[in-house]
Amino acid sequence: MIEAIVPLLSLIVLEIILGIDNLIFISILADKLPEQQRAKLRYWGIGLAMVMRLVLLFFITWILKLDKTLFILFDKNFTGKGIILLLGGLFLIYKSTKEIYHKTEAEKVITSNVKSNFGKLLSEVIILDLVFSIDSIITAVGMVSQLWVMYTAVVVTVLIMLLSSKPISQFITKHPSFKILALCFLMMIGVSLIAEGFHFEIPKGYIYFSMAFAFLVDIVQMKTSIKNKQLKE
Repeated sequence: MIEAIVPLLSLIVLEIILGIDNLIFISILADKLPEQQRAKLRYWGIGLAMVMRLVLLFFITWILKLDKTLFILFDKNFTGKGIILLLGGLFLIYKSTKEIYHKTEAEKVITSNVKSNFGKLLSEVIILDLVFSIDSIITAVGMVSQLWVMYTAVVVTVLIMLLSSKPISQFITKHPSFKILALCFLMMIGVSLIAEGFHFEIPKGYIYFSMAFAFLVDIVQMKTSIKNKQLKE
């Protein structure tokens, strides 16, 4: 039991890091809904992510087969996991680019019907939930062998995501500049997924460090702007 604590804690930390991408995506989509529906989308999205992870653990043998080569094209081995990551990465880049365009170039053309389409937004969340869930489970299988450790890590991670979803969503909504930063972050994750689909792995640490640095710069800039505004008043 004690020997499993360290792998469990390590897996929880890793799952939280992997879950940040999913949580940011859900928070950004939830912001497009009326305020009374945002929490519903967050809870549904995160809840479905947990269900998908738990169900996939039941089909662990099938999940492991996703790492086997399906076909070779241009001297590149393509696996089931690779194809899913490629499609997920393309979808993430498309959605992020589209949202950035709406926020920077087409703010005036966004109509009210976009804000009320809960079903469409939930379907987009489900697509990304599936991509991140498969990546998460395969990562978990590579780290630990006990199923109960994987189940525990998934449940704990989702509970943490549920608790942090509202503050993160409120922060992104309150500060539009951070929303653009978050969308750029999701674009980078999309590129990372595509690269991983082609068996060229970009260390996630590089991505998270660069985004953490950009986030810090944005915080400093925001604080400086507030201070300058107060001095002028």
